[in-house]
Amino acid sequence: MTSSLQPGTPRGPHVRGDLPGPRSAELLARQEQRESSARTYPRHLPIALADGAGSFVRDVDGNVFIDFLAGAGVLSLGYGHPELVRVVARQLDVLTHGLDFPTPAKDEFTEAQLSMLAPELRDRMKLHFCGPTGANAVEAAVKLCKTATGRGDIVSFQGAFHGSTHAAMALSGLVSPKEPVRNGMPGVHFFPYSYCSRCPVGLTPDSCATNCATYLEHALTDGNGGIPLPAAVIIELVQGEGGTIPARTDFVRRVRDLTRTLGIPLIADEVQTGCGRTGTWFAFEQYGIEPDVIVASKALSGIGLPVALILYDAALDVWSPGAHIGTFRGNQLAFAAGAEAIRIMRRDDVLGNVRRRGEQLADRLAGLTADPWVRDVRGRGLMWGIELADPDDGSPATGVASAVQAHALRHGLIVERGGRDDAVVRLLPPLNVTPDVVDTACSILVDAVSACSPRPPHHARPAPAAPDARPGQRGVTR
Repeated sequence: MTSSLQPGTPRGPHVRGDLPGPRSAELLARQEQRESSARTYPRHLPIALADGAGSFVRDVDGNVFIDFLAGAGVLSLGYGHPELVRVVARQLDVLTHGLDFPTPAKDEFTEAQLSMLAPELRDRMKLHFCGPTGANAVEAAVKLCKTATGRGDIVSFQGAFHGSTHAAMALSGLVSPKEPVRNGMPGVHFFPYSYCSRCPVGLTPDSCATNCATYLEHALTDGNGGIPLPAAVIIELVQGEGGTIPARTDFVRRVRDLTRTLGIPLIADEVQTGCGRTGTWFAFEQYGIEPDVIVASKALSGIGLPVALILYDAALDVWSPGAHIGTFRGNQLAFAAGAEAIRIMRRDDVLGNVRRRGEQLADRLAGLTADPWVRDVRGRGLMWGIELADPDDGSPATGVASAVQAHALRHGLIVERGGRDDAVVRLLPPLNVTPDVVDTACSILVDAVSACSPRPPHHARPAPAAPDARPGQRGVTR
């Protein structure tokens, strides 16, 4: 390896030879021998990482990639942001671990987080610092609501993902991880989410009155509905692992109205959508609602240092000392970086960049819907998904999505997959990504979809003749 990447150094992706390269293959083989079979990302992104800068990462063989996974969304300001690196380095000399003692770094971080809330919400919210993962914060939110209400059931939504710990997994829609783990948390009830392109009862937005919300309302208000009044309803405003599915505004508002009327705390899981990912600090702001509990993690530090918390209405603060603890809930490095990240985001109008780049992605990817294998292109801010499905029967096109991901990687773009049967290609770029990088990434992705979409005769579309084509000569097909 030569010297490490410096911020601003990469001008674009650069991949030579097959993937994985020889050094990556060596490290991947050692990982196979030594690490748990539960590992995921290296199975479909077969590279070993060396260093990164901004929106770029380099593998140990010298290949440079645009990274539109960004640590599963944690690197909100990209790799190695120099100001965050400096503030972390300074904090290293001061204090790294503080349990739940107050410290200057923690106080500044707390003030910064509260400052991002609307004044009417800020004035009544309290914070609880959890273990360092989003799943632990979900567990804390559920425990808090059960304690405060004295009730035990939880309502979640089909397609949700809230984590892989025991209770968080029970709240998640994906069935396969639950099957080998018996005696999961009881009392979880799943209801339809506003995933209109795959409506479970075959309706369309123009033929329903948000029936998924109506169904939930009837179930919770019908004395013969079979569900006790729950301790909480937990919702993602944009389902992430479920396939990058933004909820419809009327659905969210009706759920909020219903939960408020019935005295049910509403938990907004903003682990993926929080910290500016969708163009506002929290996604719920775009829906005009105020949740009772907000779960945040992933991008709180801006640089990938772990920290997780819940913000909640002070009326729910009924916990006794030690009710939810965790040794690593006092990560001073993450606190210092997180406060600095908010300062940088305000100074550099990063939220404005998220909205502008989101519009750029929408424009560049809109043409993909002409491809018969592209069922939907959707997203908010810098959280986008391309759903691939068989045009004949609508079944998830997992193989096509996998091929698109592999093709993109070979051409220098890292993307993730999710959704039903992993048939949604997902984009989570750094929030300060530049227009040029987005343009390059979109070109790679559009080419990947074109190259990997099956073209059987009954799906083929005649290509228009090129302007300078001779008689009888067709233009280049997709």
